Amino acid sequence: MQNFRNYYEILGVSREADFSTIKQAYRKLARQYHPDLNPGDQVAEEKFKLLGEAYEILSDTDKRSQYERFSQYWKQKGFQRQPEAAATRGAPPNRSGGRISLEDFGFGEFPDFNNFVDQLLNRRGDSAQSTVDAPAYANEADYREPPPEPRRGGRRDAEANLTVPLEKAFRGGRERIRLEDGRSLEVQMPAGMITGQRIRLRGQGVGGGNLYLRIEVEPHPLFKLQGSDVFCRLPITPSEAALGSTIDIPTLDGRQRTTLPQGAQTGQRIRLVGRGYPIGQERGDLIIELEVVIPTRLSDREKALYEELRQMESLNPRSHLMG
Repeated sequence: MQNFRNYYEILGVSREADFSTIKQAYRKLARQYHPDLNPGDQVAEEKFKLLGEAYEILSDTDKRSQYERFSQYWKQKGFQRQPEAAATRGAPPNRSGGRISLEDFGFGEFPDFNNFVDQLLNRRGDSAQSTVDAPAYANEADYREPPPEPRRGGRRDAEANLTVPLEKAFRGGRERIRLEDGRSLEVQMPAGMITGQRIRLRGQGVGGGNLYLRIEVEPHPLFKLQGSDVFCRLPITPSEAALGSTIDIPTLDGRQRTTLPQGAQTGQRIRLVGRGYPIGQERGDLIIELEVVIPTRLSDREKALYEELRQMESLNPRSHLMG
């Protein structure tokens, strides 16, 4: 079968792996190959997309079962019937409420493996891209039509590039977009969007085709995505570093109080588990890197206290350099 992909090998798990094992394998590899950690690396980007596809199927009991049954037969002789057999009947029926069921039609309905996966995941034929459906009921969108794709009744799909702030990508929610053809759409965006993801708006393309929003997440002045982890550099005062303290820190969920250890150093990291970015069904961690900031302006009272401290402090950080 053309294009067949072994999702178990892609995730590095056995065919008997349970959901927890599959989830753990996906999370580890998704961090390794995430585009934010491998800018410009096309191989890593394709690997990341395949990981997402594998996880989406193997983490869903019904989809995994259908994939298993399909996999058992794809090498058998006579697997595919003549193409005109399917063409005379049009698209295969779907009697499963929108979920493709292999009991509804023969394997020969699929010209290749990609076609099977596209219908299983209810997406367009571009199997390498992550596509999410969203209802159309913010930002300016650069609307353009892709190369014509003949469809029944003159329908064609179209694409629009949409740039969203990190907070909006994290939370999702309603977003109003304005297209160059004059239309304005209000879209329910999913939470946890990432750069390169596509959002499908059914019936909003050319002549009733689909409109695909290609997402780009704006760089953030404070937070930086590293796979599903969120990195943040946090300034602290010398007294907070020396004595330890309880301070408010920023997170994507809002402010959260945390405790600084006594004797904190620049470059020291604090990890808040589960406060990172959601990718798939997992959420990463928030990694805080501390930076001790030395004041450049002091009041007379502060100068006097620093001078008193200098006279009595026992620390000599250069003692090991004197031989």
